[in-house]
Amino acid sequence: MAKDVEVAERGSFSGKDYQDPPPAPLIDAEELTKWSFYRALIAEFIATLLFLYITVLTVIGYKHQTDHADACGGVGILGIAWAFGGMIFILVYCTAGISGGHINPAVTFGLFLARKVSLIRAIMYMVAQCLGAICGVGLVKAFQKSYFNKYGGGANSLADGYSTGTGLGAEIIGTFVLVYTVFSATDPKRNARDSHVPVLAPLPIGFAVFMVHLATIPVTGTGINPARSLGAAVIYNQDKPWDDHWIFWVGPFIGAAIAAFYHQFILRAGAAKALGSFRSNPHN
Repeated sequence: MAKDVEVAERGSFSGKDYQDPPPAPLIDAEELTKWSFYRALIAEFIATLLFLYITVLTVIGYKHQTDHADACGGVGILGIAWAFGGMIFILVYCTAGISGGHINPAVTFGLFLARKVSLIRAIMYMVAQCLGAICGVGLVKAFQKSYFNKYGGGANSLADGYSTGTGLGAEIIGTFVLVYTVFSATDPKRNARDSHVPVLAPLPIGFAVFMVHLATIPVTGTGINPARSLGAAVIYNQDKPWDDHWIFWVGPFIGAAIAAFYHQFILRAGAAKALGSFRSNPHN
């Protein structure tokens, strides 16, 4: 899901001579003149469309099966979690070399805060992701309108018995797990140090999505992706998902911000570097 996966190894396996790639500019108008930028937007749009189509269809199919069979019918929560995690694994693998494979405004926001992408790219990615999500859920409704309306359209909302604070906390922590995994799996310093070890970055990212869904489906239906929540809310368009909708933007963005700060300024000691790296000062 990170943009700079293509960063070359610049240092020894130990990482001692490694130097971080330069941060992305805040405003990079030159991007707007490049075909690669628009190709990346198309990739984000299509990936998010496919993600929502497969996953929402899985949710609705499960509810339909359990409604017409015994309680153990259908894929169950485990199968739904696998659908979300598996699709992220597939789509990140397919698009990482084109757009970075974000497929999630919260991931894009976290990478923007870490200066991995410019403001222009971050905003346009989020627009493409949201439009792709709306179109993906729209396809589900077009193909299965009666089931779509009957079984809630795969929309996220706070489950009965849980407080707003609990739902918000679940979204914050769940998104933190995801974005922290994204930073760790795509860290160019790790790639330089462990280049002799074959690591497939989309795999841990997909597993993170899978595990978070197992934990939070009973609470919020698992958002951790504002585009996913928006797409289902727009097409289903009922009061309950809209009443709770703010949770699925505020929570993921807070979780992404915390993950970006934790990885960049604590694990990677970005704060020390920003203050001039006191350890390298011979007068200290």
